[in-house]
Amino acid sequence: MATVLPPPSKRARREAQQPKEANIIPEDLPFVQVQFRAADTGQVLAGGIHLIPGSSNVKQLELLLNGLLGSSDDPTPYTFSLVDGVNPIAITSDLYGDILRPQHRSTEDVLTLEYVPQAVFRVKSVSRCTATMSGHGGTILSMAFSPKNGARLVTGSGDGTARLWDTDMGTPVAVMKGHEKWVLCVAWSPDAKVLATGSMDCSVRLWDIKTGMQIGNAMKGHSKWITSLTFEPLHLLGARKGMRLASTSKDGTVRIWDVATRASSQTLSGHTACVTCARWSGMGVIYSCSQDKTIKVWDARGTTITLIKTLHAHAHWVNFVALSTDFVLKTGGFDPFAKDKLVTDDDELLRKNSRARFLKASTQNGVTTERVVTASDDQTMYLWNPFPKGTVEESSMNAKPVARMVGHQKAINHVAFSADGRILASCSFDNSIKLWDGQTGAFLTTLRGHVAAVYMCSWSADSRLLATGSKDCTVKVWDVRNGKLYMDLPGHKDEVYAIEWSSDGKVVASGGRDKTVKLWKH
Repeated sequence: MATVLPPPSKRARREAQQPKEANIIPEDLPFVQVQFRAADTGQVLAGGIHLIPGSSNVKQLELLLNGLLGSSDDPTPYTFSLVDGVNPIAITSDLYGDILRPQHRSTEDVLTLEYVPQAVFRVKSVSRCTATMSGHGGTILSMAFSPKNGARLVTGSGDGTARLWDTDMGTPVAVMKGHEKWVLCVAWSPDAKVLATGSMDCSVRLWDIKTGMQIGNAMKGHSKWITSLTFEPLHLLGARKGMRLASTSKDGTVRIWDVATRASSQTLSGHTACVTCARWSGMGVIYSCSQDKTIKVWDARGTTITLIKTLHAHAHWVNFVALSTDFVLKTGGFDPFAKDKLVTDDDELLRKNSRARFLKASTQNGVTTERVVTASDDQTMYLWNPFPKGTVEESSMNAKPVARMVGHQKAINHVAFSADGRILASCSFDNSIKLWDGQTGAFLTTLRGHVAAVYMCSWSADSRLLATGSKDCTVKVWDVRNGKLYMDLPGHKDEVYAIEWSSDGKVVASGGRDKTVKLWKH
């Protein structure tokens, strides 16, 4: 059903009645001194200090920077922020309105502006349902697109099967039968060759993508159901041929599996309650969160995985953990928007490209860092930067959160970083989605439009659009730049539990309680 935006709150109506101060730029505003600094390397741009008008806006800064970099013929869009200690100040309109008028700096100061290149490509918003794919006999609980592109989609259902779909034709490719109970989670290997499924029957199964057949026997060891799956990032394999897989369970453990032999190589114990989620980071660390209110950090760089530290902050169950590099780790060596698209099965080339993409996404001021966010039933989220120096060592680890993010009125279901790691989206039972700064944890805006609990969200590859699925039976697409509803997509007959935007940006898939998978395209 289509939904109508709720009326503004009392506070919003009261603020709307207040006289607003016009952002008029003074005519006698002097010139200011600026210098540009690259966010990834930390190097100041050659040419030193430049004298520019104090009223310069973002477009004018882009023109100047492209001229200095010699890319005026093929300009690149950039975002700018003022370097101000730990927390940078984003420049969204112009220097006067964002920096000089709030008195962050004066016209006498030298402004150091940090620049970050934006995605050159633009993902077009999905606007219509192109296919409704039936076949599952139960609720669709999970889904994932292939790391290569949006041509292949896998879904896990309450009917005990996983299905592989061809999204170009809107037809099933294979039905993967074997589990005896609900398929709760699915995951692609970063080389797009193997698929893993975790079930309510306490087992993990591996499937061959080309044939749709199960690889070997079920991997058993957990005593309760599987809650999440995460593969080892491709660039961490090195000379090893055997990829590893981590599974979390209601039994309070994390098990490490060798994908080649399908044997459990290690069991990570320590949590005292259900382990709800885990992420294998690009720095060789596993983050696991649990209903025991803790997050554990495991060193997985060697053959034997050891516990580095336990993070304490939340007052209730920790439901979800996400990384700022999730997009590049998920797509591995495949860059869907590269000019010369890498479509190969050569393992060495995939690993090399995967490492290059990870370093590009995670390097800030010459240091490799990954930010972590955790969401909880205590209605809060915490942003962490456990290894600010870029080395995985307990001595240099920061066990304190960067920020505590509050604002949701009910438990938080899901949280996700944008593809560039600069914005964070959280979904809650309070019917809202909130956007946060991915580096500082500062609140940005609230997206309101759903009239029931929001279960899941998924970012477009250019980080400009966000798709959400809700209990109100709708899929909605939001424009992140202005915080407005961009597209309302009704069509599902019941609650939407799973939603995924393909890595190439061409298709959004959604599924839920009505047992159908819907594909949405431009």
